[in-house]
Amino acid sequence: MQFGIFSIGDVGRDPHTGRTPGEHERIKAMVALAEKAEEVGLDVFATGEHHNPPFVPSSPTTLLGHIAARTQRIILSTATTLITTNDPVKIAEDYAMLQHLADGRVDLMMGRGNTAPVYPWFGKDIRQGIPLAVENYALLHRLWREETVDWEGRFRTPLQSFTATPRPLDGVPPFVWHGSIRSPEIAEQAAYYGDGFFANHIFWPKDHFVRLVNLYRERYAHHGHGAPEQAIVGLGGQFFLRKNSQDAVREFRPYFDNAPLYGGARLEDFMEQTPLSVGSPQEVIDKTLGFRETFGDYQRQLFIVDAHSIPLKTALEQLDLFGEEVLPVLRKEFASGRAADVPAGPTHAERVARRDRERAAR
Repeated sequence: MQFGIFSIGDVGRDPHTGRTPGEHERIKAMVALAEKAEEVGLDVFATGEHHNPPFVPSSPTTLLGHIAARTQRIILSTATTLITTNDPVKIAEDYAMLQHLADGRVDLMMGRGNTAPVYPWFGKDIRQGIPLAVENYALLHRLWREETVDWEGRFRTPLQSFTATPRPLDGVPPFVWHGSIRSPEIAEQAAYYGDGFFANHIFWPKDHFVRLVNLYRERYAHHGHGAPEQAIVGLGGQFFLRKNSQDAVREFRPYFDNAPLYGGARLEDFMEQTPLSVGSPQEVIDKTLGFRETFGDYQRQLFIVDAHSIPLKTALEQLDLFGEEVLPVLRKEFASGRAADVPAGPTHAERVARRDRERAAR
């Protein structure tokens, strides 16, 4: 089981102090969070991709390449790589390059994003969102696995005898997650290729995401990749920690009330209906362990800790407390009772070893 954090890189006004950080400060804060995540023993740091204010991470490979040089162990990922508006050729080359620089500590999550204007900014039609996601990923999948690609589709110029460079490290492409909050077509896409499916169930009730995850598991088995329980599932989450729940709620409430993404919801209702956990370490432990009861065994749990104007100092405190009092318990409890045939979270080394075993068995 892999545990980590992801950042959407938003810039906002701290309701406690009235201060708004600049873009430079916010970018540096994301680097500091990644370094702290590795320090406290987390497995993954992921960044979003956005091309509009108030967000700063418009170039995930630049950010993650810098973090790769400052870390040793942590997996570097995206929380969204815009498969609809990025050229698959550029994705293939950029993330293979990052994979080499990070010695394999790279995977990525395909998504369509939640900013409608990004489509015309990059010359695309939002009404073609799903077909773009399907076609672009089909091309990307081939570019990483075939030395020479001939291609003709609906949404980009044809390719003739094209080779993406550099080639994936050790001949094994980065692991791909397909992220979705509402689209069964994306769950089907993940299942078809035997990739991971990430249900970022932060803002909606769990029943909706249970249906998506179950669909993915069923179709994963249908396409011959293994039993439904062996499908590779990731989940999102969010926590705000203090030693006691009263302090956590009191401190977090202004951030929640001032965040437009919550749409004026009541904090207590949101905590009850979604994965948001605001409270003591034990409360965060209990809520997170409940995810397995809902979704079954899964492979990756990512939390958001710095959104909605939470300053760096506070986010770092959150990670220290999480690493000390929550993470060891989660590791122990999630390992307990886990079936032997349920796969671990994907790593480059494990995937290279599996490829070599399969070759030797032929």
